[in-house]
Amino acid sequence: MSAPSFDLHALQEIVGRFSGRRLLVLGDLMLDRYLWGQVDRISPEAPVPVVDIERETVALGGAGNVAANLKALGAEPVLVGVLGVDPDGERLLAAFAQRGVEPSGVIRDPSRPTTVKTRIIAHSQQVVRADHESRADLAGAPLEAVLEIVTRELPRCEGLVVSDYGKGVITSATLERALGIARERKLRVSVDPKESHIDTYRGVSILTPNQHEAGRAMGRRVVDEASLLDVGWGLQQRLDAEAVLVTRGASGMSLFERGGRATHLPTVAREVYDVTGAGDTVVSVIALALAAGADFPSACWLANHAAGIVIREVGTGTCSPVELLASISERR
Repeated sequence: MSAPSFDLHALQEIVGRFSGRRLLVLGDLMLDRYLWGQVDRISPEAPVPVVDIERETVALGGAGNVAANLKALGAEPVLVGVLGVDPDGERLLAAFAQRGVEPSGVIRDPSRPTTVKTRIIAHSQQVVRADHESRADLAGAPLEAVLEIVTRELPRCEGLVVSDYGKGVITSATLERALGIARERKLRVSVDPKESHIDTYRGVSILTPNQHEAGRAMGRRVVDEASLLDVGWGLQQRLDAEAVLVTRGASGMSLFERGGRATHLPTVAREVYDVTGAGDTVVSVIALALAAGADFPSACWLANHAAGIVIREVGTGTCSPVELLASISERR
């Protein structure tokens, strides 16, 4: 598996072409809620820590975080997803506004709750996570509204990002419509996949599963280079995707391209506080770089640097073009 070198000037030119590019982000919206506190005792009711909550913060998760990453890099995301008609949905809309993400493609569905992941953090460590969500497939009027927005907006975009967290927005109907238009328009399609929909992504530009997701999709755990090659190439050939990028945490990323080239990208992260949302950053930067004319290795190398920036802080985050350029200048 080759280890590439990159031309700094070429990478800088790609980042310089990020501004103003319009990409449609289709997927599951969620609110990441953090309760921060301290632990100094164990509950008398059960052998669990008692966390004294001191503050609360919220962040964008899922497709909303993908859109926020694109916006922070100078692009114009068109976000398409669904929220419940509830206070958490209002909080998400406020978070979109704060980050400059236009929510006109966000549908409200009174039949389902807004997805919320609540993480309790004590001494900078996650103690527990509680999820409030529906995983039922989108149907009825909300589905028709999403299909209408995709049909109207995707032809005006330079790429499609699918953010699939298995919360009901990504269905056979939404994928059929979105992927069909993308093929007609010859748009690059970048997918952060869920294993349950994996075969629906046949022929896309690139999928970005982590090694656990890729392994489950192929029925084999990734434990060494041999199993990584089997899983990576197996997934690429099974889906006939132009490329599959398997993200591997501290072990970096491995790219498998149609045509037989495999490329290993070592991690550039120096400090890791929280990997939450790193996959959102990876798929957003790859999609934007492809729209700006990058090849797959260059797009993935830029995404590698961006992920190394956002995992330095607890909670989902974004990086700016200035931060990304500084990172690639330090290490090519």
